[in-house]
Amino acid sequence: MNLSGLVKQLTHRLQLPLPGEVAHEPLRATPVGELKPKFTHSVAPKLGSVLILLYEENGQIKFPLTKRPDYLGAHGGQVSFPGGKAEPGETKIETALREGEEEIGVPMNLVNVVGNLSDFFVIPSNFMITPVIGYTSTKPRYVPQESEVVRIIEGNLSDLIEENAVRVKEILAAKTYRMMAPHFLIEDEIVWGATAMMLNEFRMIVREINPIYS
Repeated sequence: MNLSGLVKQLTHRLQLPLPGEVAHEPLRATPVGELKPKFTHSVAPKLGSVLILLYEENGQIKFPLTKRPDYLGAHGGQVSFPGGKAEPGETKIETALREGEEEIGVPMNLVNVVGNLSDFFVIPSNFMITPVIGYTSTKPRYVPQESEVVRIIEGNLSDLIEENAVRVKEILAAKTYRMMAPHFLIEDEIVWGATAMMLNEFRMIVREINPIYS
């Protein structure tokens, strides 16, 4: 599988109905024990986008993830896609590309947009997120935003779509809540929660359009 072939397949597939919750739910973490997180929101979700950025290196299709600083909060220390809150008047694609440039230093004009996955509601932070898929013709030169990114992690698509790519272990969320978390292990980092759920939709679609992996 090469990048140009994948992009062609994705361009067609993303215009059809998407897996959505069918892909999200198997990767949802569940509480362990009596202490459970509770989230209530009295306002409409904030809108945002994340960027799933594909590129090819040494015959492998890769994508970047970012590790957040280890702060006390719902997403402290977690691994996520580059992305964030929409600015007034922005489209979903514009948000994803701007955030990609701000957080990992990839110029917006170098990213070719393929399409987007299903919108995803991130319950802890009350965000409605659109994952936007794009690609660059060469490996990007990353410039991480120091205040937002501790580390840039590079995932291999070939590892993601393996049959046994999804693992499960107990983690401590927000340094408080024990959770049984389905996850992907990428460069020794546990990718769980919203990012894993969105990533699993991408994984499911890639496996579908490449029957050798289904």
